[in-house]
Amino acid sequence: MLKILDRYIIKKFLSTFFFMLGIIMLLSMVFDMSERMSEFIEKQAPIYDILTKYYLTFLIHFGNMFSSLIIFLSVIWFTAKMASDSEIIPIMNSGITFNRLMRPYLIAATFLMVISLLMNHFVLPISNKVKLDFENEFYRLGVHVENYHAEFPNNISLNFATYVSDVNVVTDFVLEKTLDNNEPEYFIKARTAVNTIGTNKWRLTDYYERIVGNPNDVIHNGKIKDTIFPFQIDEIAQRDNVSETMSTTELKRFIKSERLKGSGNIPMYEIALYERTSLPFSTYVLTIIGVSVSSRRKRGGVGINIAIGLGIIFIYIFAMKVTTVAAMNVGFSTSIAVWIPNVLFGGIAYVLYRYAPK
Repeated sequence: MLKILDRYIIKKFLSTFFFMLGIIMLLSMVFDMSERMSEFIEKQAPIYDILTKYYLTFLIHFGNMFSSLIIFLSVIWFTAKMASDSEIIPIMNSGITFNRLMRPYLIAATFLMVISLLMNHFVLPISNKVKLDFENEFYRLGVHVENYHAEFPNNISLNFATYVSDVNVVTDFVLEKTLDNNEPEYFIKARTAVNTIGTNKWRLTDYYERIVGNPNDVIHNGKIKDTIFPFQIDEIAQRDNVSETMSTTELKRFIKSERLKGSGNIPMYEIALYERTSLPFSTYVLTIIGVSVSSRRKRGGVGINIAIGLGIIFIYIFAMKVTTVAAMNVGFSTSIAVWIPNVLFGGIAYVLYRYAPK
């Protein structure tokens, strides 16, 4: 059962967090609005859509993304303020142990972590899809793909030089199909290829087609050929952040299909998948570090604690970037890369907790 101390700290924790979250998100929205407003006006985006389809989802997306770091700053702020106002010392002198003092912090951290987990796995994919659709319509630049290669089921391989979504044209299109023994079965190339959006229908121009036969091959040349392929342009020309619009189950299936194609973006998609769980769990680590660092009264007051907190955040973000780059560029395990910052800072949290004022 919650005691007066528990309710007092939980109230301070949550109120400080939501206040800082509101201020930071409001400032972020103002800066983004100043940058995007001219484009919204130029594209004649409806005000209702700007507020509901873009900025509401913008706040949900970035608020959840930075929630762990905002939690950390919140803990540093209000705990350092309690220490500066000589609230921590009387609590400890009354017989309350540091372990007992941590309980309301961990209760509040658990509450926020569960919210973040639910947001990452269920709410954000829906919200991000609305946001991405709005961006595609009103200000985002088109998709541009170069030197594409992919493998599809039934021994089909696809290559093309470029694709630009603004004109919806693929250049230097080449498709090959082989038998199970890798012998060629079908080959077609075209100067350009255009997909009818939302269907498997394609139109090829200046094409060359070869159907391997026994004993003779069948060869066709022509200016235009309408045909059907087992893929659409949306499956082969996607934005890097397309994973943000998928539910966890959809993202797992998507990663599996992209792996069959031999996509080079698999590490990026796997990192997006694993971070949905690892980032919320960092709430515990950062909360323990925040309490351990700021519960001791220091010369310089709250400012020195905030400075220490910002330094720790910088190192934490740097560690995340290093492991992410290692996973994407040198073949480091993505699951390990995502969890390493939590493990490393978990060790730091343990050391700081052991030497925190008891």
